[in-house]
Amino acid sequence: MAAKPVPDGYHTVTPYLTVRNAPKVIEFLQQAFGAEISHEPTKRPDGTIMHAEVTIGDSRIMIGDESEMAKATTSSLYLYVPDVDSVYQRAVKAGGITIMEPTDMFYGDRNGGVKDPSGNSWFIATHKEDVAPTELAKRAAAFLKQQKGKAA
Repeated sequence: MAAKPVPDGYHTVTPYLTVRNAPKVIEFLQQAFGAEISHEPTKRPDGTIMHAEVTIGDSRIMIGDESEMAKATTSSLYLYVPDVDSVYQRAVKAGGITIMEPTDMFYGDRNGGVKDPSGNSWFIATHKEDVAPTELAKRAAAFLKQQKGKAA
């Protein structure tokens, strides 16, 4: 029997985070977002994590400590949750550094953001409103005009 091209439990695109101190990032994800370990860590001889996987909601995230072959890089991830405000507070309590407090945005999401211990940005959102394309264009223009005024 042939293997499935996309294994069960995965999506077509799966984030892979190469980080410094993977155990600390995994612990943060567990405390902040209720991540569950879906693949026990495979460790290198020096004890660093070569590969681990966590599941948040219906999405898997692969994580590994940096190595000579793969240096740590920062990424931005967008996480939809039922209650952005409570998850944001939990993320801050777990040690997340605030990027933005939860705010209603012009595109229909309420979102906020934190950085994890390795510097990755996690934008946490709850979708509140479906916005038609023409209305979205108007709101985007107004938002950009407002932002430009703040920069002056």
